[in-house]
Amino acid sequence: MARLNVNPTRMELKKLKARLSTAVRGHKLLKDKSDEMIRRFTVMARENLALRREVEGELARILGQFQVARSVTPAYRAETAFALPASSVRAECSVTSVMGLDVPKIALSQSGGAGLPYAFFEITSEADYSVSMVTALFPKLLRLAEVEKSVRMLADEIERNKRRVNALEYVMIPQLEETIAYIREKLSENERAALVRIMKVKGKQQ
Repeated sequence: MARLNVNPTRMELKKLKARLSTAVRGHKLLKDKSDEMIRRFTVMARENLALRREVEGELARILGQFQVARSVTPAYRAETAFALPASSVRAECSVTSVMGLDVPKIALSQSGGAGLPYAFFEITSEADYSVSMVTALFPKLLRLAEVEKSVRMLADEIERNKRRVNALEYVMIPQLEETIAYIREKLSENERAALVRIMKVKGKQQ
């Protein structure tokens, strides 16, 4: 490891020792942050996996139910039922902080009637159930989008933090330690040389 190009003086030694102390503290803080981010990433990744499996399973059931509904419902009525919105849905996006990282937060608000947008006699119970299943799944779809985006952002931040930790651990801190050791050695050499000169002067005076 190449040492820093500085003058071997006591002033530089003092500055470098202060920098080393700061670097060591920064390394510990970043390492602790990295460990906590990895823990939270693991929790969110598990939630993401479970939620994705749940959503995919429900989507498969919904598609199956749609097929059943279309087979027993007149085509024009099925198309009408599936095309008309039962209510107005508004997704409001904001951010929340996870270890200093802003991740998305999606709030869902719904307006309009709680019922379906057609008369009961116009549609079969199979089609009615299909539409209800889609409506019930929508909040989970939004939550899945929120979690997946957060997981990707956390993964990127963990990687960036890892590079900072490695730069401190394997580059900056060793450089500072080596430079401090070099300055101490040079200062000791200078002190010994000065002592030898003093002793020679005293020897001549005697």
